Amino acid sequence: MTSAPSSAELLSRVVSRDADAFALLYDKYAPLVFKLVLRMMRDRAEAEDLLQEIFLQVWRTAASYDARRGDPSAWLITIARSRAIDRLRSPQYRRSTVEMPEGAEAKLAGGSDPRDELSAREGATAVRHALASLPEEQRRVIELAYFDGLTQSQIAQKVQEPLGTVKTRIRLGMLKLKGVLALKQAATG
Repeated sequence: MTSAPSSAELLSRVVSRDADAFALLYDKYAPLVFKLVLRMMRDRAEAEDLLQEIFLQVWRTAASYDARRGDPSAWLITIARSRAIDRLRSPQYRRSTVEMPEGAEAKLAGGSDPRDELSAREGATAVRHALASLPEEQRRVIELAYFDGLTQSQIAQKVQEPLGTVKTRIRLGMLKLKGVLALKQAATG
């Protein structure tokens, strides 16, 4: 029995335009990416559209992934977050935004493959545990940046701290998260 290829192996095969590897990568990460994008966008149709754009970008730019800079999941989440923020800031999106009722996004996120759900939950659990290991002030600014899509300037205003302090907290928190997640990945192989 052969083991499933790692995410890094899949990405290297995507660089060579291996459609099967891309499909495996999509199946593995689409649930996680979709949940993040849905949380940020608060609109299922926008999130679905953005999910396709994100994976199109992955197909086109897989060669830019650098394993020395982090795990493939972190690379994908960074792309997703950046694309979602760009979309949220676009004038076209702002004109067409309709508020989703609170709690509706959780109801809309169901219906996927149980294996994908398990993989996404495991990844989300690892991130939650890593976030919980951070000092409160670092955790809060990272959550505001990555989950609420705020800029560093907006975060500084919200937490009433100098911009430099916010930038430092985000940088230090991200470095610590990277270390914790790398240890977790090394332990699970």
